[in-house]
Order: sequence, then structure tokens, then C-alpha cells
Amino acid sequence: MSTFKAPKGTYDLLPPDSATYLAVREAISAPLRRAGYGYVETPGFEQVELFSRGVGESTDIVTKEMYTLTTRGGDQLALRPEGTASVLRAALEANLHKAGNLPVKLWYSGSYYRYERPQAGRYRHFSQVGAEAIGAEDPALDAELIILAVDAYTSLGLTNFRLLLNSLGDKECRPAYRAALQEFLRGLDLDEDTRRRIEINPLRVLDDKRESVQRQLVGAPMLRDHLCEACKEYHERVRELLTAAGVAFEDDEKLVRGLDYYTRTTFEFVHDGLGSQSAVGGGGRYDGLSEMIGGPALPSVGWALGVDRTVLALKAEGVELQLPAPTQVYAVPLGEEARRALFGVVTELRRAGVATDFAFGGKGLKNAMKSANRSGARFALVAGERDLAEGVVQLKDLESGEQRAVALDTVVGEVLSAQG
Repeated sequence: MSTFKAPKGTYDLLPPDSATYLAVREAISAPLRRAGYGYVETPGFEQVELFSRGVGESTDIVTKEMYTLTTRGGDQLALRPEGTASVLRAALEANLHKAGNLPVKLWYSGSYYRYERPQAGRYRHFSQVGAEAIGAEDPALDAELIILAVDAYTSLGLTNFRLLLNSLGDKECRPAYRAALQEFLRGLDLDEDTRRRIEINPLRVLDDKRESVQRQLVGAPMLRDHLCEACKEYHERVRELLTAAGVAFEDDEKLVRGLDYYTRTTFEFVHDGLGSQSAVGGGGRYDGLSEMIGGPALPSVGWALGVDRTVLALKAEGVELQLPAPTQVYAVPLGEEARRALFGVVTELRRAGVATDFAFGGKGLKNAMKSANRSGARFALVAGERDLAEGVVQLKDLESGEQRAVALDTVVGEVLSAQG
């Protein structure tokens, strides 16, 4: 056993569980790739200012949860706590928005870091798959991304997730609502941290999960009553497109999410089987973020879905993914000459697309066959000196127990045929 352990609030992904995480990432990204989203990868750390400007200096993510470090050169860096700001920064730096084909559609997958109190479904290191559509203001784009997320969850077999939907307005109508909300909140009995939030970002108070706060929010002014006509029309169009696509949603007038950059459409996917950490993903429109980080006006929309939370949702529903066996054929050589011959066959099988493993370490027949069974392989290839003298190997079906001799030079074709 190692002297060292994974840092508190983090985890290691190891077989066989890691196969489920890979399958979830693949399922989430597949609809995106079919919709024209290209893959982007960004550094695991960025300048602190990218997140303080974009995510918001008043957010818990920036004030309490961000891992920061100072380089030897004195630069202030932060481990990325979310993906949108990094992806938009990368797109702007590469001038993708100047290629003349907007929106720029990107998807990404990776690890993110927040200093939080560890609990089930909430880690200091977590995995997400995200998507961003940069440079277009179109309700159909908002609806597209939401539908792609729903399709991803559905393809995994999830059924007990819900979509919450809201509009946060824009720079035209939100200031009046902000003032009305601040006036209401100032009259409540709130702690000092929450009172400071009233002055910086009062919408975040609506997202406070504490019962003592939620009780006092009854009767608070709602954004829907302050939306300008343009935002009302935009939001209604998103709702119509989702309904036409057969996507069920719940209007949630208190949904604001935890990041400052959202405007207009905002949404969250929740799963009731996960307890307090019920959010499995979410996102929204962020039309002003590009200007916040020094870029041109680029209305955009995106989401991030938690891989960890999605895996927990699958477990909560008892959904077992149908994963391909990591090994289809297991080669068992008996003797040095057989090792050389079967090793060559293993290489051929792998090059033909067949997942094949080998009994390394000179195992005897009994131990080697135990390893073959533990590997989950469908077939075992067994060869000894007598087999090689006859130019054959023994192909054993580990499910039925049937065994037959096949010519050494036809093994690949026989295995492919036997697999159907």
C-alpha cells in the first residue's frame, strides 16, 4: 500500500468503474458531434482574472472555492472551476469568431476543481462534458443545446431527470428588476454575508437553499413580471421549440444558477434520486461574457453536464450500461515456442479490431484459464507443443465450454466469424 492517498475530496477512477465514466462521456458527446460541435481542450489552469471577471467576484466559486496559486514569476493562476470562460477565451484568442461561420460550436470534456465540503456527488475534483455555441442570438440555438442534453441523458437510459427553465432577462430589463428585488430583500432578516450579496448580485439570494432564507422569499418580486417584450418573446420561442420537440420542462421562476454571466435562457437538469446534490447539469445564455473578458460582443449559450452526478443518477435508477467486454479473446501459451507463436496471433487479432489479452508471466494452464475467465473474455486460445506440431491452436468458447482445433493461419478469420 502506498504511503500517499488521493487528496481529500478527490477520487481515483479505476477499472472496472472507469469504463462507466468513459461510456457516460461518450453518450453525452455523441449528440453534440452529430450536431456539428467540434472538440476543444483548454489548460487546467488560467489567469485568476478570467474567472473573477467572467464567473463573478461575488460568487462562492470565486470568493470561497477557487484554487489559486502564484507562479515563480509572480503570475496569479487558478485551477479552472468551470469550463465556459476558458472555452470562450480560447475561441477569442484563436479568432474563431472571425472565420465567418457563426455560431462557433464547441464541446469539451475534462476535470474541474472547487474547494467545497466533500460529500456524495460533490467533490473538489469533478468531471464534466460541456458545450458552447458562440456568436449567435437565436432561441433555436438555446433549444438545440437543451434537446441535445436531453437526448444524451435519454440514450443512457435515464428517465427520472427533470428540466427546470427560466429567463433572467437582459441588460434592458434586468436593472429595474434588480432594484425592485434589492428593495424587497433589504427588509428581510438576513445574515451579513447574504446582506452583502444583496448589493452585489441580489439574484443569487433567490438561489439560497437555506430554509430560513427561502421562507422569507415568499412574495419576492419575480423576474417574469419585469421582462421586456423582447425577452418575453425570446423565452416563449424557446419554450415552443422545446414543446414541439417533445421535451418536458418546468418553469422555475427562482432558477438563477450560480454564475454571474447568465442572461435570458437559464436551465438546470435535476434528478430527484440524488438528495441535496440533485443538479446533474445545467447552463444558459451568456450574451455579455465576451465583453467581460475583453472580447467583442458575441451572444452565446452553453451547458455543462456532470459526469460524476450522471453516474450517480444511473445508480439511483438501477440502470446498468451495456459495456463491451474489455477482453474478447485470451491467449494461453503452454511452453516457450507457443508463447512466440501465440504472441504473434495476439498482435494480429488486435490489429483486426479484436480486444485480446495474453497470459503473461509464464502461468500454468490452470491459473491462466482462471485469468481468462476473470478477464470476461468470450474465447480462449490455447496452444502447446503438440498443437503447434499439427499447425493448430485450440479455440475454446468460455461460455459454452465447446473447444475445437483451428489452423494457426486461420485463427483471425475463425475468431471474427465466431463473434458473428
